Amino acid sequence: MAEAEGKVVIVTGSSSGIGAAVARRAAHENFHVLVNYNSNRDGAEEVVAYCLDQGVEAVAVGADVGEDAACRALAGVAVDTWGRIDVLVNNAGTTMFCPHGDLEGIDADDFHRLYQVNTIGAFQMIRAVAPEMKKTGGSIVNVASVAAVLGVGSSLAYACSKAAMLAINKSMARELGPEIQVNAVCPGMVKGDWLAEGLGEELYARVENHFTTRAPSGQIMTPETVADSIWFFAVGASNVTGEYLILDGGASLPY
Repeated sequence: MAEAEGKVVIVTGSSSGIGAAVARRAAHENFHVLVNYNSNRDGAEEVVAYCLDQGVEAVAVGADVGEDAACRALAGVAVDTWGRIDVLVNNAGTTMFCPHGDLEGIDADDFHRLYQVNTIGAFQMIRAVAPEMKKTGGSIVNVASVAAVLGVGSSLAYACSKAAMLAINKSMARELGPEIQVNAVCPGMVKGDWLAEGLGEELYARVENHFTTRAPSGQIMTPETVADSIWFFAVGASNVTGEYLILDGGASLPY
């Protein structure tokens, strides 16, 4: 395929949730979209169909970002299809649910598994796209978590993996500039089926009540509101790099 006139975004983990919302937002902004999935092919194809309906080009590519060869292959598909990469959104992630105080409920294998996707996967994707993005300039947005800043969240391993992502965020902003900007968002509770299934109905309701009660906005985040901030960093923050933005409606503000 000849080089497309439109700009190109790769969104990892975009078959559902935040990643899917970002892909849809990108299509509205006339970006061609590489939709990445690990296991949810049907969801990815639905996102592709939505993007195509907006008049842009889109492809779904299965890849585990924990594998370096898969990350390089994703970048290769974008370049082979459209001849460029303008935005990378590192959204793919995984977790486990274990109270932070349950020290026997988590082990080294859990840390390795979460770091492989959440931290190493993000780095590998940055490394894979950097040579092409350096040519034309671009933006990388890392989807971390409020857990990285507050030491809370679904598990200790998850919080640590996202804190490490913020270290990558800062270092890569310094090293890849001025051609490439690197920023991060740190969502708090995000409304959706994935979290509800992980927490269970009762705990999900308690967590939702906690966030909405504490948040001055009176609301929790949705995939679409998170996508709005991701897109701000992707295309609207022309002189911002190495920063992260907490997205929790103000719930983490000190009293």
